[in-house]
Amino acid sequence: MAKEKKLVEAITSMEEDFAQWYTDVVKKAELTDYTSVKGCMVIKPAGYAIWENIQSELDRRFKETGVQNVYLPMFIPESLLQMEKDHVEGFAPEVAWVTQGGMAPLQEKLCVRPTSETLFCDFYKNEIHSYRDLPKVYNQWCSVVRWEKETRPFLRSREFLWQEGHTAHATAEEAEARTVQMLNVYADFCEEFLAVPVVRGQKTEKEKFAGAEATYTIEALMHDGKALQSGTSHNFGDGFAKAFGIQYADKDNQLRHVHQTSWGMTTRMIGAIIMVHGDDSGLVLPPKVAPLQVMVIPIQMHKEGVTEKAQELQERLKKVCRVNIDVTDKSPGWKFAEQEMRGIPLRIELGPKDIEENQCVVVRRDTREKITVSLEEVEERIPVLLEQMQKEMFERAKAHRDAHIWDAHDYEEFKETAETKPGFIRGMWCGDQACEDRIKEELAVTSRCLPFHDKEQISDKCVCCGRPAHKLVYWGKAY
Repeated sequence: MAKEKKLVEAITSMEEDFAQWYTDVVKKAELTDYTSVKGCMVIKPAGYAIWENIQSELDRRFKETGVQNVYLPMFIPESLLQMEKDHVEGFAPEVAWVTQGGMAPLQEKLCVRPTSETLFCDFYKNEIHSYRDLPKVYNQWCSVVRWEKETRPFLRSREFLWQEGHTAHATAEEAEARTVQMLNVYADFCEEFLAVPVVRGQKTEKEKFAGAEATYTIEALMHDGKALQSGTSHNFGDGFAKAFGIQYADKDNQLRHVHQTSWGMTTRMIGAIIMVHGDDSGLVLPPKVAPLQVMVIPIQMHKEGVTEKAQELQERLKKVCRVNIDVTDKSPGWKFAEQEMRGIPLRIELGPKDIEENQCVVVRRDTREKITVSLEEVEERIPVLLEQMQKEMFERAKAHRDAHIWDAHDYEEFKETAETKPGFIRGMWCGDQACEDRIKEELAVTSRCLPFHDKEQISDKCVCCGRPAHKLVYWGKAY
């Protein structure tokens, strides 16, 4: 029992110190490890398996919309990066540079890609000539490097994994439609696959992506009340096309500039899963994204026939779920704690008495509810329980999110809410960046988005300056 207690005691309570709780879960669930390069992480098998499921499902959804995968180099010549002024200024503080190849200095230093807009533009200018070449709807799965000052596993690291879509279209209308379409792909994926509710909206001018005409975002709320930007989709208009000379001949043989978009989602979504669903015993993984959905744990393995029956059950369940069996010599209590730590959605306990009664005990990771299931019905019941758990995890996360959305009508109310109530704050905004800057500087609160599906006019005055306002903004402290 001492060892079993130690596993859980190694996790700091989330109410005591949420940041330390997060670090403890990441480490104890063996999702990542530190490296000799500060700010970079090893993604261990348990963590990478989650990313593989995210990647697989997103890739499937992308391809349903006509996306094709490509791969471009990881190095960007300095001269190429400089061709879009706003873009390079936005990324300059985070860029890592290569200045030497082998023993010789490079004639031109190379940027290690923080994002690939300029590379795709350089590619597209030679790839696109006619309206017949459009649209180009490409995506690449890769890593990027951004030299962050403060890092945390998954949430902010100097190298991270992501996908970045880059599309080119004949018209502004087509580009806008694709920008919105991909944002909705992200939102649906988060809610349906990760059980993470999101707010869909547009970033303010100050918070939009460098070089974009408009940035659309999905914002999720973590258990501690902080926001996490979970996916973004950018409409570039024809700004990049003009800078890079990406033109096509239309049906009248007139030269036109293309209109472009980009959109991305990263490994930070693993951090979102941890912080939305986890508890003081460790991970709680939604069944759809869980690499392993069911762990069979035989009880009293020394008794004749127990292990064999458990293995038979595992083989039967392979047809309906992702399942494994724990036949190590650890105690059942330790195995239970380990299964909970790793967030495996369902545990099946099977001992001599269960076998006698032709049943097993199924334990849900999220609620710890114990359900007795006939061995004859197990293949039918397990998928139903997994689907029920997925649905209820989303509903709980949404209820938590909705219970932590507050309204503020003036600056004093806004300040008090920001200091005492974690969550999103709804407040009207006049549109002046000076107000946005003041809120960020004085309260450490940023504008998260102008929501698409919430147009309520909660006031007619700006929450900061009191001047007339017509824009509802979701504000919050963020990761």
